Amino acid sequence: MGAPSVAASSAKEAAAAVIDQHLADLVSLSHLLHSTPELCFEETESARSVAETLRAGGLEVAEGVYDLPTALESRAGDGDLVVAVCAEYDALPDVGHACGHNIIAASSLGAAIGLAGAADELDVSVILLGTPSEEGGGGKIDLIEAGYFDGVHAAMMVHPWPEDHLSATCLAVDQFQVVYSGREAHASAAPWQGVNALDAMTIAQVAIGLLRQQLRPGDQVHGYVVEGGVAANIIPARVVGRFMCRSVSADRLVELRERVNACFDAGARATGATLSVEELGHPFSHMVSDPDLLEHYRESATALGRHFADEATSPSPTISTDMANVSLVVPTIHPLLGIPTAGAVNHQPAFTRACVTPAADQAVIVGALALADTAVRVAQDATLRERLIGRP
Repeated sequence: MGAPSVAASSAKEAAAAVIDQHLADLVSLSHLLHSTPELCFEETESARSVAETLRAGGLEVAEGVYDLPTALESRAGDGDLVVAVCAEYDALPDVGHACGHNIIAASSLGAAIGLAGAADELDVSVILLGTPSEEGGGGKIDLIEAGYFDGVHAAMMVHPWPEDHLSATCLAVDQFQVVYSGREAHASAAPWQGVNALDAMTIAQVAIGLLRQQLRPGDQVHGYVVEGGVAANIIPARVVGRFMCRSVSADRLVELRERVNACFDAGARATGATLSVEELGHPFSHMVSDPDLLEHYRESATALGRHFADEATSPSPTISTDMANVSLVVPTIHPLLGIPTAGAVNHQPAFTRACVTPAADQAVIVGALALADTAVRVAQDATLRERLIGRP
């Protein structure tokens, strides 16, 4: 796409200079979030820390937007090209920030603060959206439905991973809770008087296990039992499990759920237990990354010393995210930002530890600079700018 113009170089330098001024605050934010992990829609302290860091960077912040106490929005500039940078800051149960959302939040804030310093020169409007509950509820989908992505021309963020990738294979996913209700009985004296809810769950899981042979590539089912009974000598009357189904598209996900639902029905029919199913949060869609935005990110990240594996020989990872839902309404990128993990992968305790090392702190800086520079390049790319603004 050619060398950046003099104006682009000036804007890049201006954004980088502002980011440099706030490096200590950004790294401190990453460490603070890491030390106080909070789960979906409960990120009270995390959201407050994000808002305070934005204000320290000279930006105004609206907290609790769309009646979500831990969602927030910050806007700067009044240009006709509107760029949204998304910040995540929720953690995982037990393993804390094992997906690096502390790095995501800090790098996104850095990019937004830097771009705000160059907004007038670039003729852009910059939006920082604090999006709660990526690990479950899907806060971005709430914000989509509330109109917070209306009028946005490009959305972006980076996500920590053991190595750099321009994109991931992002599967559509839904999450649901299954409850089997049976009847207690003495497991030795009168088991025939009971209705065994645990047997119902076992039958369902065996059926799902057998179904896997017939699943199409990209279809996945996984879950765990939350409650499985109270004592070995009592027929379990209540068993609860939480499951996820994933597929390559939203339509394929619907088809998969029909087959999986039949497995849970089989457990109820075989045992006489009552089955109830509750959907948890929003379904996440498959993702469509914008190739032109990605190419600008590649150039920006490469200039910062990042290297991307050949996707033909190193297949992209498989993930799910509510940023995928954003990609269906706004041109979007969600590149993976590599950090050293000594072989650990996301959602492992060792990955949690890797997200607060000096290398992770450097990733915060690289992520902020790469996102800011990507936006600068996009703003200065006349053809792409026209396409983004001209979208219906």
